[in-house]
Amino acid sequence: MNRQPTAFEQRVYDAIVQIPKGKVTTYKALAEKLNCGSSQAVGQALKRNPNAPEVPCHRVINSQLKIAGYMGKTEGDAVTRKLDLLAAEGVEFDAQGKLSNPACLLV
Repeated sequence: MNRQPTAFEQRVYDAIVQIPKGKVTTYKALAEKLNCGSSQAVGQALKRNPNAPEVPCHRVINSQLKIAGYMGKTEGDAVTRKLDLLAAEGVEFDAQGKLSNPACLLV
């Protein structure tokens, strides 16, 4: 049985559904928007997102503008899935894994 999101997790999910297709934001910017002092807390909430990709946690990247992780994984199929979801929305990353077009970044 799935657990209900905490109040904080729900605030995070409510914020990320506002990120339009073709755009990304950072864990840090999202934490600042939520008046939360911890981008890591945001990452943990996203790791537990029960409704991905409908609640688009794939649209959050790290402050170095790199993919970081997806669904609690930092490599492998999960990260490939995140890259594929973003590519389908027109958000591309270079060979080093960095955001290719900074215009896709919401701050």
